[in-house]
Amino acid sequence: MFFYLTKKITIPNNVRLRCLSWNKDQGFIACGGEDGLLKVLRLETQTDDTKLKGLAAPSNLSMNQALEGHSGTVQVVIWNEQYQKLTTSDQNGLIIVWMFYKGSWYEEMINNRNKSVVRSMSWNADGQKICIVYEDGAVIVGSVDGNRIWGKDLKGIQLCHVAWSADSKTLLFGMTNGEIHIYDNQGNFIMKMKLNCLVNVTGAISIAGIHWYHGTEGYVEPDCPCLAICFDNGRCQIMRHENDQNPVLIDTGMNAVSIQWNHIGSVLAVAGSQKEVTQDKDVNIVQFYTPFGENLGTLKVPGKHMCAISWEGGGLKIALAVDCYIYFANIRPDYKWGYCSNTVVYAYTRPDRPEYCVVFWDTKNNEKYVKYVKSLISITTCGDFCILATKADDSHSQFVLVLCNSIGTPLDPKYIDIVPLFVAMTKTHVIAASKEAFYTWQYRVAKKLTALEINQITRSRKEGRERVYHVDDSPSGSVDGVLDYSKAIQGTKDPICAITASDKTLIVGRESGIIQRYSLPNVTLIQKYSLSCRAHQLSLNCNSSRLAIIDNSGVLVFFDLDARVTDSTGQQVIGELLTLERKDVWDMKWAKDNPDLFAMMEKTRMYVFRNLDPEEPIQTSGYICNFEDLEIKSVLLDEILKNPEHPSKDYIMNFEIRSLRDSRALIEKVGIKDASQFIEDNPHPRLWRLLAEAALQKLDLYTAEQAFVRCKDYQGIKFVKFLGNLQSESMKQAEVVAYFGRFEEAERMYLDMDRRDLAIGLRLKLGDWFRVLQLLKTGSGDADDSLLEQAHNAIGDYFADRQKWLNAVQYYVKGRNQERLAECYYMLEDYEGLENLANSLPENHKLLPVGIQKFRLGVGRLLYKMFVFWNKAVELAKSHNMKEIGSLLARYATHLLEKNKTLDAIELYRKASYFFDAAKLMFKIADEEAKKRSKPLRVKKLYVLSALLIEQYHEQMKNAQRGKVKGKNSEATSALAGLLEEEVLSTSSRFTDNAWRGAEAYHFFLLAQRQLYEGYVDTALKTALHLRDYEDIIPAVEIYSLLALCACASRAFGTCSKAFIKLESLETLSAEQRQQYEDLALEIFTKHIPKDNRKSELNSLLEGGEGKLPTCIATGSPIIEYQFWVCKVCKHYVLAQEISNYNFCPLCHSSVE
Repeated sequence: MFFYLTKKITIPNNVRLRCLSWNKDQGFIACGGEDGLLKVLRLETQTDDTKLKGLAAPSNLSMNQALEGHSGTVQVVIWNEQYQKLTTSDQNGLIIVWMFYKGSWYEEMINNRNKSVVRSMSWNADGQKICIVYEDGAVIVGSVDGNRIWGKDLKGIQLCHVAWSADSKTLLFGMTNGEIHIYDNQGNFIMKMKLNCLVNVTGAISIAGIHWYHGTEGYVEPDCPCLAICFDNGRCQIMRHENDQNPVLIDTGMNAVSIQWNHIGSVLAVAGSQKEVTQDKDVNIVQFYTPFGENLGTLKVPGKHMCAISWEGGGLKIALAVDCYIYFANIRPDYKWGYCSNTVVYAYTRPDRPEYCVVFWDTKNNEKYVKYVKSLISITTCGDFCILATKADDSHSQFVLVLCNSIGTPLDPKYIDIVPLFVAMTKTHVIAASKEAFYTWQYRVAKKLTALEINQITRSRKEGRERVYHVDDSPSGSVDGVLDYSKAIQGTKDPICAITASDKTLIVGRESGIIQRYSLPNVTLIQKYSLSCRAHQLSLNCNSSRLAIIDNSGVLVFFDLDARVTDSTGQQVIGELLTLERKDVWDMKWAKDNPDLFAMMEKTRMYVFRNLDPEEPIQTSGYICNFEDLEIKSVLLDEILKNPEHPSKDYIMNFEIRSLRDSRALIEKVGIKDASQFIEDNPHPRLWRLLAEAALQKLDLYTAEQAFVRCKDYQGIKFVKFLGNLQSESMKQAEVVAYFGRFEEAERMYLDMDRRDLAIGLRLKLGDWFRVLQLLKTGSGDADDSLLEQAHNAIGDYFADRQKWLNAVQYYVKGRNQERLAECYYMLEDYEGLENLANSLPENHKLLPVGIQKFRLGVGRLLYKMFVFWNKAVELAKSHNMKEIGSLLARYATHLLEKNKTLDAIELYRKASYFFDAAKLMFKIADEEAKKRSKPLRVKKLYVLSALLIEQYHEQMKNAQRGKVKGKNSEATSALAGLLEEEVLSTSSRFTDNAWRGAEAYHFFLLAQRQLYEGYVDTALKTALHLRDYEDIIPAVEIYSLLALCACASRAFGTCSKAFIKLESLETLSAEQRQQYEDLALEIFTKHIPKDNRKSELNSLLEGGEGKLPTCIATGSPIIEYQFWVCKVCKHYVLAQEISNYNFCPLCHSSVE
């Protein structure tokens, strides 16, 4: 995180300020001071340049209104953002509520108790109530419309601060003696707050500030500290709630005057003053902290006395009241973000979810993929992949490095026992470091793994793909660095503060300024360098020869790692600190293809350096994504995170560096020859490619070929050769236009040359079949019949892929594609069309099934009509008391089954409303597919269809009985009669007892695997434990193999051991398979004690209690709450907070209402 002062506003007549508040929603700034001073200001961005967005855009005062009404010093100003009101109070106790009307602020209400002075005021989270505290102990709670709700006099107490809880049920009152009392929202005393930060503190103290973040933008972590209390002696405590017995304690070492959280509760700003060591005077400073007490940095502010601080609504600026000035500082947050393969990966919090929302935004196709990640620590990217560093969701201190691709699919999670405070990534390695040790993982991503490779990966730790090194060790690269996490426990006097890596070098920075250089992939300590700064950010250039170092105060320096110089003692040393130094730097990126090129962000300017010489700056506030091909891509993360769910391509900025701009200008204005000489002097593949393209435009084939050779573009060289063989200049020009992607223009040129064949060929290459067809029809000559058929069929495929079957039929008819035509008729249930198609086919055609010739004319039509109008036929038969309808149906169904047309028989029964018979056949198919080891998803679908048919059967029986007893008994009686009749009809069947059992089994089987692959190992284990009840449906070897895998991943080795015992006892296994399980168990349990670190929540619930708890089918967790959703179709349960993420039931896929 980096911050710097940007603007200063002077208050007229040198009136000293006393208070300051920034409206988070509308951007108004209210400041109060001596002599009744009250001003409302507004800073707004005013620029015509579309590229200048965010902090880089100039901001000017769009409002500067003095509000008259106070005569004494204004001491308190607070905003009610929800109702757009301003409440102010002065030293005389006068309270004024101001309203915004037609662009100006006006008095709305006035109140003066005439007894004491107001010390603090606070609106609750929804802006409905205000609590006002007076110095003499009086408390008034009023409503937004000015009505008094209650008042109370706290005898013998002097008040100075007040704060509401997020739920508006609790009030905190700060006393002038430093105590804090907790009251309910009706003014009843509850208890005194325990102030751990004041232990061993003596002397008089006062409260500098109380700020309770209400969670309006979500929390950075579940159960995150959000209540900050700070005292004038600099002691501070941050609590999770008002009764937190283990708060975060901070000693800021300053005299604090004011505190405030930023808009998302991720940074606490503490303003005050500090004694300067070298000078005998106080210096104004602002210190920034995380909710967990980590210091993010210090901002020095000029002036004598700072009295107030306030954040801007987006958390990108901060306002400071100092003497008679308002200072503004820009904040550059350390966002959790990265860039890989044209994808911007960024994370943000949402108030409705405890996890981080991680967005993978494909900037090329403008598509985004969203993942929810618990306890996210950092995002690191390289190439096509990224690493999400998170805290494991179990109780012991373990962390996970999840390797993901550019659409967020987890590829390989690694559990580590060190805190990944710093993470670096190369094309082959991931390095994670705590303060004492670093872990290296040589990852690999295979598209398709063989059984042998999978076996190798399971032994990867043993082979040394993962190693741990202590920062004080000196590894030699041979057998050092085994996976021994005990090294991470050993302390060090000089902790790690930053790391970076390239394909062949790892750099570790330490707090003392020592830089340690290691080789990769065999980690060997090569060199130690000593610098005079503490690194905050490190970066290596593309050939690992130079290191860029940004320290905590934003100073950028460079270090040549390989230079040999003579030091002051006359000895030759390796490494040299270069002379270039830049201040106020918060981001930098080396070019990927040039070791002397880099771009850096200095305040709101981007500088590009070549050989340490700067180009003219560019105004921007973007974070640099990529620097390649003389082009810088940056992303305006500040703007994206204002509306993170809808990122816009406008926030991706591309900047060309000067040599590229100059080359383009030379080509356009001077000519190719002079530009060629300039590029010869400043060679780069991108410049040669630019020259080649310009030469092609002018058909200068010699220069184009030479330029393509210089930039090693083989395809370009071949294209130039192809152009050289063409005789016509207009033909060459058309080919060049097509080469540059201007296809409409190229087609027009082909047609002007009367070369319709080339225009068609161009559209064929592009796959634009609609245009191909159009060109074939509009031509004067005869069209190629085979090409016409191909075009019709391709357009038919286009519509069929989008399930527009009617449109597809029209084109397949013209393309004479009987096979696809039959498929379309089938999908449309157009059996008449199918019959006509069958009649039009010649004898023994491959589409005709065996024996269809016998039925084609008469029987086929009869069966079709019988099938389509079956429901009407059944109604007619029943009305005429035909008894043999069931036997006729059974005979026809038997005929279909003999022909192995089971699905047709099921459809016949279903349309005839014989749901029970249809369900029996469907269950039979599902069982057969399960035995054949078909895809689990297919088997689950078949079981769901079977269960849905049983549900229809149940409903049919109830309706039938309801009709019989209509007018005689109640509905309950008729339903009971229907159930009794069901039981009589199906006592021998297992289907009606628990129709959903098969679907449940495969649903949990799939869910457990999906959770495991997504990295939610604990929830996967809970889901896998359910599968023990389904050994009659899923083979036991699959159930317990999955259970063992989930348990091992979740570090529940006790459960894993039980699963292995079950596997080894299975009689269905061969001796060889049993031996393999025994060997694997031996390998696991010689390293890990077969004991669960904690009792599985699900296991204990399954084993104990009078009855089994219902299970959430979305998560696999037991439902122990009273709030849940029940599916109307399958009668299964989903937790209330989970169902909002679904439009359909996770089990039966019926619509969620």
